Amino acid sequence: MSNPFRYFNSSPEIIRLTVMMYVKYPLSLRNVEDLLSERGIDISYETVRFWWNRFGPIFAAEIRKKRVGHMRSYPQWRWHLDEVFVKINGKLCYLWRAVDHEGEVLESVVTARRDKGAALKFLKRIMKRYGCAKTIATDGLCSYSAAMKDIGVADRQEVGGRLNNRAENSHQPFRRRERVMRRFRSMKAPQKFSSIHAQLHNHFNQQRHLVTRALYKQRRSMALAEWRALAA
Repeated sequence: MSNPFRYFNSSPEIIRLTVMMYVKYPLSLRNVEDLLSERGIDISYETVRFWWNRFGPIFAAEIRKKRVGHMRSYPQWRWHLDEVFVKINGKLCYLWRAVDHEGEVLESVVTARRDKGAALKFLKRIMKRYGCAKTIATDGLCSYSAAMKDIGVADRQEVGGRLNNRAENSHQPFRRRERVMRRFRSMKAPQKFSSIHAQLHNHFNQQRHLVTRALYKQRRSMALAEWRALAA
């Protein structure tokens, strides 16, 4: 891959830091500008916007490429699928999200409808990239069962009251970001941001409530080291 930083005066380290701060944390463009200014980095909020639009997809693609290769080497126990309302320019649309048995976001898709066609598009996109899980947990939406019947995996669907909590909880980080961004103005905006945000959340989420402090610090340092090596 050619060097994506070659036409920029700012160093790759500053660009990576800026993108990480904006996508990972619930900060506005101006919040990131102020925080960087305190560290002696003088850039405008429009530069922050340009950098995350330009480099966010590149960084997310590198993270996804490594994780897809790793996930294909191990059997997928269970997927959790769920959808939530997203307001785009005053119109209600739907954000579909797939989460694996460990809580990592596999895929996110934004659609204008919540029918069988949208569910079919969502399922085909996941299976093309990750194969198919042993079981797929969903809520009671009829579109899932209709789409799975078409694909031929209806026997793998599980529907239950609390089976889908992983997928429902996975929406919370995105909802926090959505409030800071004050909603979206086009279909492409939430699709792009949710895809980038999901990969960064997977990369930096160490589930610290399940590990010791020492192990958490070790994993956090490893994640930061991998982040600094992206697009190097």
